[in-house]
Amino acid sequence: MSLSPLTEAQVQEIEARVSYDIDRAQRILDISLDRIEARLDLSGTTAGMYCYKGQHRWLRFNPWVFATDLSLHLQDTVSHEVAHYAIHQQFGRRRVKPHGLEWQSLMVAMGANPAATYTADLSHIPVRRQHRHAYRCACKDHSVSTTRHNRIRAGRAIYRCCSCGETLVAAFALTDC
Repeated sequence: MSLSPLTEAQVQEIEARVSYDIDRAQRILDISLDRIEARLDLSGTTAGMYCYKGQHRWLRFNPWVFATDLSLHLQDTVSHEVAHYAIHQQFGRRRVKPHGLEWQSLMVAMGANPAATYTADLSHIPVRRQHRHAYRCACKDHSVSTTRHNRIRAGRAIYRCCSCGETLVAAFALTDC
């Protein structure tokens, strides 16, 4: 992947929007939220992601997707991920759906689109594609990612067909003698 398509000013705009949305979420939910890091290291076609591990929280954004329509993503994607962070902090381990009523209500209160996904032509976004591997079961052919293929070959995983329940077998291993 080459250098980021965003200027330093645009990166600062994203960081400012994260702070702004955290402030709004705090006021709306009447909770205290720490400032968290916003990383522009996401690739593929995913626009944003809220991440946490233990007590560490951060946001990840895709600079290539943001470059397609910065104002839309500042308004909706940043708010979307900050809302995930705020709802996670408010409800902790209690089960709430990622795009459930609590999240949707916060999105509306923040003036953002409460849709869980967006649609746009991302065919020009640089994406690393995994090679696919041919597998079979009793009822049909399957296409398995390199990651799953390697897990099967190493004996760390077994995958079954959702239709017939049979274990997937590499198609090249099946020979008619």
